[in-house]
Amino acid sequence: MDNSGQSRSGSGGAGPEGGPEDRRQKRPRETGGGILMGRPFGVPVYVAPSWFLVAALITWVFGGQLDRVLPELGRARYLVSLFFAVAFYASVLVHELAHTVAALRFKLPVRRIQLQFFGGVSEIEKETETPGREFVLAFVGPLLSLVLAGLFYLGMFLVEPGTVPGVLIAGLMISNLLVAAFNLLPGLPLDGGRMLRAVVWKLSGSPMTGTVAAAWIGRALAVAVLVGLPLLTRGGFADGAPDLGGLDSLTDALLAAILAAIIWTGAGNSLRMARLRERLPGLTARALTRRAIPVEAATPLSEALRRAGEAGARALVVVDGQGTPTALVREAAVVAVPEHRRPWVAVSTLAQDLKDGMRVSAELSGEELLDVLRATPASEYLVVEETGEVYGVLATSDVERAFVAAMARTPS
Repeated sequence: MDNSGQSRSGSGGAGPEGGPEDRRQKRPRETGGGILMGRPFGVPVYVAPSWFLVAALITWVFGGQLDRVLPELGRARYLVSLFFAVAFYASVLVHELAHTVAALRFKLPVRRIQLQFFGGVSEIEKETETPGREFVLAFVGPLLSLVLAGLFYLGMFLVEPGTVPGVLIAGLMISNLLVAAFNLLPGLPLDGGRMLRAVVWKLSGSPMTGTVAAAWIGRALAVAVLVGLPLLTRGGFADGAPDLGGLDSLTDALLAAILAAIIWTGAGNSLRMARLRERLPGLTARALTRRAIPVEAATPLSEALRRAGEAGARALVVVDGQGTPTALVREAAVVAVPEHRRPWVAVSTLAQDLKDGMRVSAELSGEELLDVLRATPASEYLVVEETGEVYGVLATSDVERAFVAAMARTPS
């Protein structure tokens, strides 16, 4: 599935993410995604707490089937069922790794993979540049699920039917087939929705047109799941389907509501973030930059603020004897100094030395600006003209406020 704030691809899950506040920590150090299981291809894989709830549900449902097929197992059937739940999510991880490998092949950074409620999510930090790459990136996940289903189908010929290995392999074959089929549905945030987006993008020449079409079809799919899934499980289709362990109509309706909510929310988020990206070019370094004045390192804070007030400036740049900028006075540090102490505090004690990456071009805008700021987390940046002349200071807080304002103006 895909939930594009930054882009997400996966076999389940929903929710936007991304924004200038993410600059405050470098990506590899992020936590909060659940239990870290490993770093294949250098990408952290987390298991969210919600996975344990789903694993328990799968164990109970599959255990009910085993009780009818292999009653001699007794309570050991739940141990076998737990193994099935883990193996199923291992298959989901393969699905996600397919997205990840494709993204890395296209030089798109992947923040993390998260296994969670109803599947997994690969959080890809940038959008693809062409519809062809978008299509490939979305298609590889369901393709790997289909490959796994085929391998498990072949494996069924190597074991005896009606045995524990036979039931496990058959269950994994069916589950991977269902994962592939579900994700190929042509609506965002599913992989099929991203494939549809790529096709419409190619035909129309506009990624936004593709997103709108795929998002609204995704919302239609959500309604279809909400209404149709309970009808299918109670109708003739269910008569020919395997017994799911006595799930009643209330459980079917709850499952349909959860799936529909995930699809509807993901489609809305994809549409909202696409519209936000249209507004991002309006976030320009030049427009957001504060006027700044140069001050020497030993200048008292009170004197520096007086000069800034007279000049109508809102930022201070520490310079050396030749007038070359060496540091930026941190706004948060200035606010923290009581007014009666300001005559005795030199600006150098409140400044952050200029590092590589803290000089940004006044011509940067949109996602390019956010990418540059994200690469070097800081509270202030020195904004320079193409000639190298200092234009002013860009505060992270100003960028965040502009980003939030753009989000508030973006309809879902």
